[in-house]
Amino acid sequence: QVQFVESGGGLVQPGGSLRLSCTASGISINIHRMAWYRQAPGKRRELVAMISDGGSADYLHSVEGRFTISRDNAENMVFLQMSGLQSEDTATYYCNTHRFYPQPPWGQGTQVTVSS
Repeated sequence: QVQFVESGGGLVQPGGSLRLSCTASGISINIHRMAWYRQAPGKRRELVAMISDGGSADYLHSVEGRFTISRDNAENMVFLQMSGLQSEDTATYYCNTHRFYPQPPWGQGTQVTVSS
């Protein structure tokens, strides 16, 4: 059974940084595009960053230059380094595959709250 476990969220002041981690099991991420998504209260889940199996990345325009996605295939993990955090980044963050169907089930996510 595929499972994603996200961690690393928390409460941070505007301008601060966090590093999110995602541990995958039941799936070998090395052959998949992987992504971080987020969902704020009352809003739809949105794609934040994607990394291909070859390591190339794409970002939501509003996080470009502030967030960096990376992967460690040997550890079956995906990371999201976030800096310059803004209140608009407050959301629950999830990792999952990107454009792979059927998409595996979503994990619990990790809450990121940006507030002074």
